[in-house]
Amino acid sequence: MDSKMAMISAWSYGLAGVLAALLTLYLASGRRSSSRSGSMFLAVALCTVWGMFGLAFALTGQGIFLAGSLLADALRFGGWYLFLIILMRPESPAEGAPATAGIGWLSAIAVLLVVCGFVAQAMAVFGVDLFGSSARLALFASLAMTVFGLVLVERLFRNVSPDFRWSIKPLCLGLGGIFLFDLYVYSDALLFNRIDADAFSIRGFAHALALPLVALSAIRSHDWKRRLVMSQRAVLQSATLLIVGTYLLFMAAAGYYVRFFGGEWGRALQLALLFAALLVLAVLTFSGSMRARLRVQVGKHFFSYRYDYREEWLRFTATLSAQGGFTGLGRHVVRGLADMVESPSGALWLKDPSGRFFAQAAFWNMPASPATEDADSPLCRFLLDSGWVINLEEYRSLPRRYDGLVVPLWLVEVPNAWLVVPLTTGSELIAFVVLATARTRIDVNWEVNDLLKTAARQAGAFLGQMQASEALLEVRKFDSFNRMSAFVVHDLKNIIAQLSLMLKNAERHRDNPEFQKDMLMTVEHSVERMRQLMMQLRQETTPLDGPRGIDLADVLRRIQTAKSGQGREVELTIEEKLLARGHEDRIERVIGHLVQNALDATEKGGRVWVRLARQGTQALVEVGDTGHGMSPEFVRERLFKPFQTTKPTGMGIGAYESFQYVHELGGRVSVDSAVDVGTQVDLLLPLFEGGKALQSEELSGKQE
Repeated sequence: MDSKMAMISAWSYGLAGVLAALLTLYLASGRRSSSRSGSMFLAVALCTVWGMFGLAFALTGQGIFLAGSLLADALRFGGWYLFLIILMRPESPAEGAPATAGIGWLSAIAVLLVVCGFVAQAMAVFGVDLFGSSARLALFASLAMTVFGLVLVERLFRNVSPDFRWSIKPLCLGLGGIFLFDLYVYSDALLFNRIDADAFSIRGFAHALALPLVALSAIRSHDWKRRLVMSQRAVLQSATLLIVGTYLLFMAAAGYYVRFFGGEWGRALQLALLFAALLVLAVLTFSGSMRARLRVQVGKHFFSYRYDYREEWLRFTATLSAQGGFTGLGRHVVRGLADMVESPSGALWLKDPSGRFFAQAAFWNMPASPATEDADSPLCRFLLDSGWVINLEEYRSLPRRYDGLVVPLWLVEVPNAWLVVPLTTGSELIAFVVLATARTRIDVNWEVNDLLKTAARQAGAFLGQMQASEALLEVRKFDSFNRMSAFVVHDLKNIIAQLSLMLKNAERHRDNPEFQKDMLMTVEHSVERMRQLMMQLRQETTPLDGPRGIDLADVLRRIQTAKSGQGREVELTIEEKLLARGHEDRIERVIGHLVQNALDATEKGGRVWVRLARQGTQALVEVGDTGHGMSPEFVRERLFKPFQTTKPTGMGIGAYESFQYVHELGGRVSVDSAVDVGTQVDLLLPLFEGGKALQSEELSGKQE
């Protein structure tokens, strides 16, 4: 080592040793008796020893100090392993006893790595080459310890509770930075079969920069009290990372020996082996069966409960919420239940609206099936009465456990049928799901059954709610159609009454040319009204054309003439000719209905009048009579409600339709009535184009 590089190494390792010593003194002065504080004190003290040995070697160049630095490096890894594992270990059963098995495995791996690393460094120091090059073996051991250190840091950060993450974050950043730097140093050395002197000389600086972050966590955490939440997902990811790291280390070692013993073909064979290793890793990574097996093994050996129920429920709820109509919801139900037991496919049989049978309503990765199952069949009765999840594999081997169950032929023919899960809502079987055999071997025990049954009840509630929503929508559509039909029937009743009156008068006036002319006009008007009603039915009560200007004076005169033909007189007063905005036929129908009601409520000799005037920016159509009148309660509570009427033969639709249409135009209807006094109805209609009056020389006065 030249003098310039020795000076850099001295400053680097010296700074790391001094900072570690200061942190050691701080931890010692805290007088903390917990195992977590003690293990951190040990780890930082070993870092102090490692830094001081490195400083001594840089200053003196003596081999004994290099040996001490290498051995202290292995022990330093062990100190941090001990601290991280103790930090993850629950201090009391209430903090997470199910994670004890996982901590035990991590502890065993940590001890093995530290022993192997210490022995490899010792063999390198003394030049003992038992298993090939001792220096390269020491590099492999150091790289393995670095990878395992990253695994521990990642697992700690993922499993820690959110309220403690603020305290633990600097520690994870500091140790993660140390291990990442070491990962670069050792992987570079293994790749190029030499140690990068520049990188190795500044290892102390890298550690010195990370130690303040470790100290910050120590200050924040006090005695490191926290709650560690052991997540199965985090354990699965950590296990995956550990397996991948071990696999890559093994393949790197194999590649080295292939190149070493391969002669002139060594490099080609090494590249071929590297490509094959990466290809196999990609295949295993994207294999659903391998992921399923790993999840099962993690749940079986690291946790007393197989499932992380919080994670399962969040995932299942998210799956159900991603609806795409009723068929989409059924597919999501199947997929959500299948994911819980690693099933690759399934299908949903839903009860028919008639309630007589079940038919396939959705499927996921499973062929469509036309098979149906009667609602009172032995299978459905068994599912409803017992509420069990039927394991068809168990049924074939031990049918006595399923007393009274008869599996239908179509279910036997379903490819790889495995589980039948009932979906209930209340005391009703609403559907059942058939799941295919899992990707890996799963023991369907009480825990799996309970999870599936609980999830199935939630899915049944979702399906029941969806069915109720669709039924309500259908009822609303029928209600809309019935309301439209009531309007049409009401208008047809008026047309029939008009034609009936015309036929009665035809017996006496058939030879009268004026009557014939009036009769033809009435028939033509009736045919036009019925044609418009048919078009209105086809367009779902929406007029074919938009609102336009309506000459209210002409409309009122036509109504007056039509009623005069029926033998009744209507007084008409037009104070100003106005254009209202609307549809002419509907405006005429609304006003005509009000006039007809006034005539029906008024005896012979009574008075019925209509007045047209301007009121602000609106047209006022006043329809009044001196007839029977209505009570205030009827006007307030029943007049504008459908199917409410005071007439013995009335339908109670006309007033409701008039009220609805006027309000659609932006107008208003007001009623003033008293029993045995009379009624006055005021229609306020919006004027066309800002309420401009017709410019006409004729301003009519009263017409009687």
